[in-house]
Amino acid sequence: MKRILSRVGVGSARVDTVLPKTTLTAGESVEAEVHVEGGSAEQEVDAIYFALLTRYKTDDSTRTGVIDKFQVADPFTIGPDEEKTFPITIDVPVDTPVTVGRTNVWLETGLDIDWAVDPDDEDPVQIEPGPQLSTFLDALDLLGFTLRTAECEKAPGSIFSGAFVQELEFVSRSGPFSGKLDELEVVPTETEGRLEVKLEIDRRGGLLSEMADMDE
Repeated sequence: MKRILSRVGVGSARVDTVLPKTTLTAGESVEAEVHVEGGSAEQEVDAIYFALLTRYKTDDSTRTGVIDKFQVADPFTIGPDEEKTFPITIDVPVDTPVTVGRTNVWLETGLDIDWAVDPDDEDPVQIEPGPQLSTFLDALDLLGFTLRTAECEKAPGSIFSGAFVQELEFVSRSGPFSGKLDELEVVPTETEGRLEVKLEIDRRGGLLSEMADMDE
């Protein structure tokens, strides 16, 4: 009976990822531990899987986007009330969205157990920009731009499900562009050793030009 109940999540094994810190930098590697505690019956675990996730907007809904995913550990057996610890290394991708504005990022850990409800664990994390994006954001700050909001959206023109980008919206509070722009939209795309930034400038114009989007 205990084995049957564990298959539907009652008295099943539990998993918990312990991070050394909750603020991570895009591009860094973090050493962590995964704690697995057995339930009321012996269970066979095929793997421990991880996913770094965020949410992004589409035209009609909000979806969960996968930033990265991987798995560790060979299959193992966890006995009743037994505890096992697995050391892991989490590589935070350089293109992980920065957690500013309406952008949230979390790490999901799960146990892959056949014919059972997979136990999982969620850990929210804060993501800071890597060196390249930090340099670019510092330059915008020096030019008088202030971040207004940020969120992840479906990648424009993409035909692939799950493809998304982070859009950062700035306003000019001071400096040479103050009073000349309504907003500056920034979409950064970062890879190892390279940062590409797409900009959309919304100039301050008259009512007709703004209604016709001629100011963008």
